[in-house]
Amino acid sequence: MKQVGTFAPKDTIVLHPYGRFCNANKFAGEVDLLEALEDVKKHYRIDEDRVSVRGFSMGGAACWHFAVHYSDRWFAANPGAGFAETPKFLKVFQGENVQPTWYEQKLWHLYDCPEVATNLLQCPTIAYSGEIDRQKQAADVMAEALKQEGIELTHIIGPKTQHQYHPESRLEVERRMDSLAVPGRNRAPRSVSLTTYTLKYHRMNWLTIDSLSKHWERSRVVATIDGSSHISIKTENASALTLDMGSGLSPFELTKPVDVAIDGQELTGPKPLTDRSWQASYHKESNAWVLGRAKPAGLAKRHDLQGPIDDAFMDSFLIVLPSGRSRSEKVQAWVESESKRAVSEWRRQFRGEPRVKLDKDVTDADISSTNLILWGDPASNSLIGRVAARLPIDWKDDAIVAGRESYPSDRHALILAYPNPLNPKRYVVLNSGFTFREYDYLSNARQVPRLPDWAIVDVTIPADSRRPGKIAAANFFGELWQLLPSESR
Repeated sequence: MKQVGTFAPKDTIVLHPYGRFCNANKFAGEVDLLEALEDVKKHYRIDEDRVSVRGFSMGGAACWHFAVHYSDRWFAANPGAGFAETPKFLKVFQGENVQPTWYEQKLWHLYDCPEVATNLLQCPTIAYSGEIDRQKQAADVMAEALKQEGIELTHIIGPKTQHQYHPESRLEVERRMDSLAVPGRNRAPRSVSLTTYTLKYHRMNWLTIDSLSKHWERSRVVATIDGSSHISIKTENASALTLDMGSGLSPFELTKPVDVAIDGQELTGPKPLTDRSWQASYHKESNAWVLGRAKPAGLAKRHDLQGPIDDAFMDSFLIVLPSGRSRSEKVQAWVESESKRAVSEWRRQFRGEPRVKLDKDVTDADISSTNLILWGDPASNSLIGRVAARLPIDWKDDAIVAGRESYPSDRHALILAYPNPLNPKRYVVLNSGFTFREYDYLSNARQVPRLPDWAIVDVTIPADSRRPGKIAAANFFGELWQLLPSESR
């Protein structure tokens, strides 16, 4: 509370966000940082173009994450030590040979930074490591990822230094950061590159990816202004885009429509407006790009409603306990144990007091304003009973049916995140809190999603420090929130 910190540049406010708990500003800790930053802006005159993100050790891990996922917010990033991904760090730092399930491996894409390292094209970055610090691994793995893209990382190394800043290196880092602060952030670069695996991180400067062809596969879009009224775009695994240059940011001639070439296909867009703004959306129809926003007939994955289960806990949520009893005593006992754990672990790990109600006390205002975390089955929880028939997995009296597979409901429970049928702008979650467990508390790098969009758990196998029971089946939903056949994995 009383320490200034390693860096305190002149005429600068330094914000040290708590991050909710010791997880390198992930999940609710990520929201904590963003909300803390916005709160500072409400109380002080902040130059929006001269905000940087910095950190060391666990803060360095957080800095890598914010640098690659929010690259257009900062004039520069300065990560020191920490970790930048999960599997390689755990192997190097503590000799752990991680053996993930197929869906856990895909979910590493949420926070692993090397795979989206090219986003640093939009964010000047100065990495620091002690020469003999094992956490030098983070900058090394990022340097290698950038090198594969033809980019050289600026990496200041403190000679013969362990896990701390070398005094002369600290001065060199500060000198370079001061230089980067002079021009500040570039709000309107002529070329924008965005790599992502999820619509959670879907925007870069004036480019937004509105939908993916397939989540958890690499999507990359590069958009370049290459004429007085022309943009060229190359896409990979993207099916809808928006280009939005705010007031004063459009470089185009006012009297001409802007032509956009997407994957070699020429399209004519609207003209800029007199406030020097310009905006246009494009989407794919029958494998061809067309002007305008897509209008899906039903549900579609979108930013902040794309899964996985843990995403529902990055916004307002209400835990809803059942007022009745489950059909199965085994399911009833599991629900009681796991729901109690969800409440206590949120308090313990994320330093918050979760809101809890019985199903019979939930109001229309609750349904309209918050994500609902429902515990029980259709017999015990009236809200599950109301939404069950509108979910893609059928929870019957005698079985849980997922496509062609059936699981006896006297020994299985459904875990799921899905747009709430009672309010599709919000999530409904069945029978889950955040999905990493006690084993993962031992290392920040392990604290990543452990379940995809849905899972069926065998409750006769006791929960342990890694799982809520035996996972009998698990998968992601498709881009229209549809149940995917098992062969599509």
